[in-house]
Amino acid sequence: GSIFLGNVPVHEEVHRCAGQIYGYKGCIRDFQVNHKELFIIDEALEGRNVENCNVPICDYHPCHNGGTCTSDEENWYCECPKLYTGKLCQFATCDENPCGNGATCFPKSRRDVVCLCPYGRSGILCSDAINITQPSFSGTDVFGYTSFLAYSTIPKITFYYEFRLKFQLANHHSALQDNLIFFTGQKGQGLNGDDFLELGLRNGRVVYSYNLGSGTATIISKPLDLTLNIHVIHLGRNLQKGWLKVDDQKNKTATSPGRLVGLNIFSQFYLGGYREYTPELLPKGPRFKNGFQGCIFDVQVRTSLSQGFKSPGTPEGHPNSGRSVGQCKDSPCSLIKCRNGGKCIETGSSVYCDCRTGWKGAFCTETVSVCEPEHQPPHLCQQGSTCVPLPNGYTCHCPLGTTGTYCEQG
Repeated sequence: GSIFLGNVPVHEEVHRCAGQIYGYKGCIRDFQVNHKELFIIDEALEGRNVENCNVPICDYHPCHNGGTCTSDEENWYCECPKLYTGKLCQFATCDENPCGNGATCFPKSRRDVVCLCPYGRSGILCSDAINITQPSFSGTDVFGYTSFLAYSTIPKITFYYEFRLKFQLANHHSALQDNLIFFTGQKGQGLNGDDFLELGLRNGRVVYSYNLGSGTATIISKPLDLTLNIHVIHLGRNLQKGWLKVDDQKNKTATSPGRLVGLNIFSQFYLGGYREYTPELLPKGPRFKNGFQGCIFDVQVRTSLSQGFKSPGTPEGHPNSGRSVGQCKDSPCSLIKCRNGGKCIETGSSVYCDCRTGWKGAFCTETVSVCEPEHQPPHLCQQGSTCVPLPNGYTCHCPLGTTGTYCEQG
């Protein structure tokens, strides 16, 4: 049989038996039977006395699920968000989600989906458990999603912080162009402030930026030495002054403009990328377009000189969430070459060069100054005096009220 929309074609006998029959007068926007969408004009077999609705269809806000309506005098259509299809954006391939364990379902087509696995899961449907000690990030995929880990907000970061981490690049060309390493900021929880802390790669250099609310400070490293398999970053900030050290390059510093001295953040600590709706949290100026590509090892932070370094997260080292993160295939120590007799130590997610006496640095390539605490034997300057290295040995600059070779006399 047929389905009649608006009215039915009747004969005079029907009028005599049933009385007057009135057809529908008005506009019909969409027609759906169960889950099948029927296009009123295009799929009609016949009809009469049907005209275009003279009220702009978009005035009725026909698009569902956040779709945007566009119309002219004769035609209209809905521009649908990523997850939805159909003339009114009413269908979602992921309505019957086959992805398991909290995976992100993405409609590859009207029938097929792709499962973007959460942290600790892998496989086509994210059904396989995976143990991740050194996370591997894949950057931005063809669907526009980045792989990432999200940790709880780092506390007590207002006036002082230090971060340490190591990374291996997956692809020297694309992984160096415009890639986010980590981010945390003030926007979120209904707030719209300017404060942020961000680290990334741009044009082969490490870029470290922070804003305390009165302007952005940025430190850019020298080009990375691509003969190194693993790169080491150590950065920090005390009030307005920040500093960055990459591999065995010299330390670089910057001072944020304005008078504000505190960093106020509320977002989670994002490593390697961010959620699909979080880019608006990133500052517009130094925003990185892509996620990190490669492996990140040994992320640690401290917010006071008197405390030790710890992994981010609550509990320590545990992310709140993540997506499309794998386990790095290579052991970090197989990638690091410690120099001058140094030995690579790998414990869990941490890896470092244990340097012999007299050497320091990421790869044990820097000599220890006679005045540094690591020097053996240690210097003998006393009572708060300052040790100053000389071509042969050192001297002690004594504070007021002390004297002697080592400021040992009152």
